[in-house]
Amino acid sequence: MEAELKPAVELSAAVERTIAEIRGIDERYREKAQRHLDSLTKPLGSLGQLEAVAAQYVAWREEEVPKVTGKAVFVFAGDHGITDEGVSAYPREVTPQMVRNFLNGGAAINVLARHTNSDIVVVDVGVDADFDGAPGLLRRKVRRGTRNFAREAAMTDAELNAALEVGIELATEAAAQGRSLIALGEMGIGNTSAATAITAALSGKPVSALTGRGTGLDAPRCVRKAQIIDNALHLHFGDSTSRPDPLDVLRCVGGLEIAAITGAVLGAAAKRIAVVIDGFICTAGAAIACAIAPDARFGIIAGHLSQEPGHRVLLEAMGVKPVLQLDMRLGEGTGAVLTFPLIESAIRIYNEMATFDSAGVSEASEA
Repeated sequence: MEAELKPAVELSAAVERTIAEIRGIDERYREKAQRHLDSLTKPLGSLGQLEAVAAQYVAWREEEVPKVTGKAVFVFAGDHGITDEGVSAYPREVTPQMVRNFLNGGAAINVLARHTNSDIVVVDVGVDADFDGAPGLLRRKVRRGTRNFAREAAMTDAELNAALEVGIELATEAAAQGRSLIALGEMGIGNTSAATAITAALSGKPVSALTGRGTGLDAPRCVRKAQIIDNALHLHFGDSTSRPDPLDVLRCVGGLEIAAITGAVLGAAAKRIAVVIDGFICTAGAAIACAIAPDARFGIIAGHLSQEPGHRVLLEAMGVKPVLQLDMRLGEGTGAVLTFPLIESAIRIYNEMATFDSAGVSEASEA
């Protein structure tokens, strides 16, 4: 029996207030930034995406002399009930094990955070484990993992709002701490299934075209994973040709850490913090944020293009171009933090490079 279409999610007052604070960019800042970039001692556009990143950052931050302060990566962790269906090559016990690895400084994201002189904040939004006072962990657990979305909605309205508020609160705290640039990462066995379901629901594209290897599934298990996700979408949203409400998608098939990422993107946008999203899972959360608050996209920088096939679909729908393409699919925020030095380089070029006038260099002649 098909499920009836669900009503849109009722948002909490805190989430509604945050969305109301988000505004787009003042084109005058972008135009001024571009004029300055064009005046630097180089052929027009010759620094490619570095120039685009610099202009975006200036327009978003609205600073005459842009600066990067207080870099940090927030790694949101949560478990997924969909793992009961065998959609991952790894057991869900890996989620708390990797959280402990983050706290001990032994994961790839720890190495890259140290390399880029960035703070790392590990957040338990919904891990199905107790950490017994583990030092360094930010405890914001909404519940011990989502429900199995192959059989029921992953979250209730209240749980979804609570997870969104986790991300909003942390972005608000980041602004109060003077951070101007943050990266978002995640950890959660089963979360590529959630991200794939979100992508299919938002885009209308077939699940089979969006389902990747995740943590390393072989071809037969990828096919089975796609079938499970497809059946779940049919369960929650029926055969309607109209796209379901984005927040209802997040509630029904998303994850607690994905919802926290959505909240962090919204909160960062409200406070004019530039946010670098990582791979497929982070982008699924960001895509929900942009669906409900389209102006949030002006503050988003995509760190890289993941190997997961759904990632390109989401980025193109958001109108965001990835900075790097390194065939990565790790998560954790690794691709986002790798982009930090490039963003800082773009800002230093903007601030420090000589202009044609100041250097006494002749500009190109008109044809």
